Amino acid sequence: MAGQRSSFGKLQRDRDKKAKAAAKRSRRQDGTDESASPEDETSAPSINGHQLSTPELLERIAEIHQQFDAGTISYEFFEETKADLMSRLAVD
Repeated sequence: MAGQRSSFGKLQRDRDKKAKAAAKRSRRQDGTDESASPEDETSAPSINGHQLSTPELLERIAEIHQQFDAGTISYEFFEETKADLMSRLAVD
């Protein structure tokens, strides 16, 4: 019997975790790492210190779709950004 395959959600969480660790490692090497606060993990979605509401997140997703359709961004960037924004959406 074959083992159960990982779900897309689990794979995406693993990718996000690795990307976050790489960014943290990069900040530490640059000397710009401020002490990580515990709210980093649990805070509401934010970009540049500004917390985004659900409508703002959906608007950003629509924007990257338009940019991808226009050919101004690569598929990899589109998928990465879209996955990040989708993971920030609050599910009620």
